[in-house]
Amino acid sequence: MMHKAERLSATLTSIVSSWPGVECVVSGKASETDVLDPYFALVIDVYCYGAIPTGEERQALFENPGAFETSRSGQKDRFFIEELPIHVEYKKTRVVEEFMVKSLDSMWMLGSSSTYFIYRLVEGKVLFSKSDWIRRMRESLAESPKEFWDRLLETYQQKIEHSLSDLGGAALKDDNFFYFVSLAGFMRACGSALFAINRQWEPSERHMTAALMALPVLPDDFQGRWSTLIRTDGSVDPEKRYQIAQLIARGIFSLD
Repeated sequence: MMHKAERLSATLTSIVSSWPGVECVVSGKASETDVLDPYFALVIDVYCYGAIPTGEERQALFENPGAFETSRSGQKDRFFIEELPIHVEYKKTRVVEEFMVKSLDSMWMLGSSSTYFIYRLVEGKVLFSKSDWIRRMRESLAESPKEFWDRLLETYQQKIEHSLSDLGGAALKDDNFFYFVSLAGFMRACGSALFAINRQWEPSERHMTAALMALPVLPDDFQGRWSTLIRTDGSVDPEKRYQIAQLIARGIFSLD
């Protein structure tokens, strides 16, 4: 018997795949968790080569689901069906193709969002495909050159250095707000750097710690230091946390 999430996924795919401009439909890893998991969401990526219906038209085509909202850019819809959260994102195939052709020169496309958008393309479950486009994209991504990963790692190492400097300054100034902003930036950059070192695309931040610990190449004592860094029970003061962050940074740079 088909579970509720599978049934809704099949229904939404049937609707979206009927639009002329749609190349393929892919479900995200968040859709594979139990519906009772607080992190559950039915995440669907729609790769388009042409025009798609407007936000109002999509709302009607989805039969006016609960709490429907679309982003200002029109690239993401969020709503509820049968009490399940649904996220549908619309992505241009042209953007992916440009990234593939000019990967070394187009890392600006990653911005501050890491390589998660590529992870979704590579690891998601294909629900519909009009041609072999997604297969070709996945094959090309699997052959990303060493130069790409090296350039990516260099970018993240710079972010680590900047965030670490800000973290130290905020600890000395006892500036709690900037301290936690800097700590978040530092942790994100460290995670991105380690995935680049291992030549793997980054998963959702919701599952980052478990994914990090599963990487084959990590600095010495990384798990213990990372666990201490993210403690929230008040047992680690800002200065001590900064010292731990320094050790983590040194460990990551020693892997380069």
